[in-house]
Amino acid sequence: MSNKRSPSGQGPSHRQLRVGELIRRTLSDVLNRAEIHDPELNAMSITVGEVSCSPDLKIATVYVMPLMGSVPVDQAIAALARNKAELRHRVSQGLTLKYAPDLRFRPDETFDRLDDTRRMFSDPAVARDLAPDEDEDGAAGG
Repeated sequence: MSNKRSPSGQGPSHRQLRVGELIRRTLSDVLNRAEIHDPELNAMSITVGEVSCSPDLKIATVYVMPLMGSVPVDQAIAALARNKAELRHRVSQGLTLKYAPDLRFRPDETFDRLDDTRRMFSDPAVARDLAPDEDEDGAAGG
């Protein structure tokens, strides 16, 4: 019996989620404590929003965003990519995996999607569609 998930399966496995969260916490701690030997990176306030791992745990995609727009996101990603080897080494110290995952940094667009969703719900046409019908309320109450 095979216990493997199919590539088109239902999403990440429990192990992928657990390893991703461990990587996220480790990177957050390292960046928060300014433990990297790059003054430019240490001067940035970067939040690590999410880490998603490939099924074989060899690639970790790290979604980051500078706090309060302190620096452009592409500049923060470039600084992280420049220090990828040192960050990978720090992550591997905190994990008990056969291989240290390759880190790939991407902008975290979660907040942009939240703003778009809020904008959509504040649209009068959408608000009208979401409002309860008065006919249904009167019929249900009587």
